[in-house]
Amino acid sequence: MTSGEYRPAWWLPGGHLKTLWGKLARVRPRVATRRERWKTPDGDFIDLHRLDADPGSPRLLVLHGLEGSARSHYALGMLKQASSRGWASDVLVWRSCGGEPNQTARFYHSGETTDLDFVVSRLIEMHPDSPLLLAGVSLGGNVLLKWLGERGNGLPTQVRGAAAVSVPFDLERGARSIERGFSRVYQAHFLRSLKRKAAEKQEKFPGLIAAGAIGRARTLFDFDEAVTAPVHGFQGASDYYNRSSSIRFLSDIRLPTLLLSAVDDPFLPPGVLQEVKDIAQDNPALHIEFVQRGGHVGFISGAIPWRPDYYAERRVVAFLADQMPRGN
Repeated sequence: MTSGEYRPAWWLPGGHLKTLWGKLARVRPRVATRRERWKTPDGDFIDLHRLDADPGSPRLLVLHGLEGSARSHYALGMLKQASSRGWASDVLVWRSCGGEPNQTARFYHSGETTDLDFVVSRLIEMHPDSPLLLAGVSLGGNVLLKWLGERGNGLPTQVRGAAAVSVPFDLERGARSIERGFSRVYQAHFLRSLKRKAAEKQEKFPGLIAAGAIGRARTLFDFDEAVTAPVHGFQGASDYYNRSSSIRFLSDIRLPTLLLSAVDDPFLPPGVLQEVKDIAQDNPALHIEFVQRGGHVGFISGAIPWRPDYYAERRVVAFLADQMPRGN
């Protein structure tokens, strides 16, 4: 399967409708996961939603996007695809995205890779005979690619392949992109959730965030300038974006990695994808599949609206299956 087999749904014209369909109209796949809570080395906790399989089976780890969760439609879809192949799978729920506040002052963010590193290490310790496959979506994809670049050739042998969907490779240009036009709807949605969590955090840790800063934030850039950057030790939003953008780490990735994005993604200017293509030309580990029409985490196909097909999930799992020795 390749992107040449993807046929955008004619009944969802434009990137915005493809972006909104999954959240507003998709019937979520039914997947019976169980939740595990793990203590982190810094005294906090993270949740994993887990789907079991036979011992030694391949295991898929899914990283969700900004303000997503284990119930995000694309995460459930990937788990369903993995289950159909007999794989085990897990969704890593970023701190504060599991329905209750986390316990430390920090949140999660687009460049925070220590939780991913911790989870990968523990999964390998728990399942040493299982090939481990990684998939990240949107923010989760940025975290995944940054971590892969940071690790370079130093990955555990159990990690066999990765895939990243609709990644905001350049965080500042992505943040500026959703300040314009209809994309401001997405920005407003994220800001409502992020500002509520920041207010709860400020109440628990007085003085953590400058007085009035949360209320003054009108854009994601404003929020990252006022909250994300100072809470996590950056000098400002631009410093946070520069140090966390996965485009800076692509050249150092050595694991076979699929990059699936759409030119009409309303979260990112198309010029960024061309820069990613240029980088990938010199890195055989990167497998580029950039389609013209797919929206942000959309990639919906199918001839009729009541029988949609979700290409990205099928493609990710098929690509990852190709990275394993025969017999898995």
